[in-house]
Amino acid sequence: MQAGFTPAQSIAFSLIGYAGAAQLIASQLVASHTPTVLILLSTLIVNLRFALYSASMLPLFAGVPLPRRWLLAYGITDQAYAVTMGRPLTEPHPIAYYAGAAVLMWLTWQSGTAVGALLGARIPPHWPLDFAVPLSFIALLVPVLKSRPQVVAAGVSAVVAVAAHGLPFRLNLMVGAVCGVTAGYLLHRLQGKAA
Repeated sequence: MQAGFTPAQSIAFSLIGYAGAAQLIASQLVASHTPTVLILLSTLIVNLRFALYSASMLPLFAGVPLPRRWLLAYGITDQAYAVTMGRPLTEPHPIAYYAGAAVLMWLTWQSGTAVGALLGARIPPHWPLDFAVPLSFIALLVPVLKSRPQVVAAGVSAVVAVAAHGLPFRLNLMVGAVCGVTAGYLLHRLQGKAA
């Protein structure tokens, strides 16, 4: 709504482009009149993590027909991925577990989007709700950081993104992500060579 979307456009945007972080980034970039190519590039880069999520989940979906996998892929979110991959791989019914998590997250997100689009203007502007999104990602991230390369990747991403906050078009997020992934990868390789 702050980017100038109508309630109907906000709800449609959420249904069609169901990707929370990318939606938030895209709407902020639209509000700041960022060129379309940079909006598309930013959302593509932010959503590249879903390719990694999908690759790591592939063993769970062995034998699932491709059309059904595509339907299940629509529901992948950080939350559904975290709760699915956070349980032991030997647990039964991983597809049903993932589908349940994905459906619950989808319902929560879509209803939250609708309520926000229709009633959000009534929330006092001095309420600091902008921090809720980063807080939810921190809550998801911290429990899954189990190895040193993961911790280093998260730390480098955070430090670089904050240090580069002055970059235009929120490029600090992309720079932070690239630096974090690179640092984690290099440390992983160094540990592999040392072993």
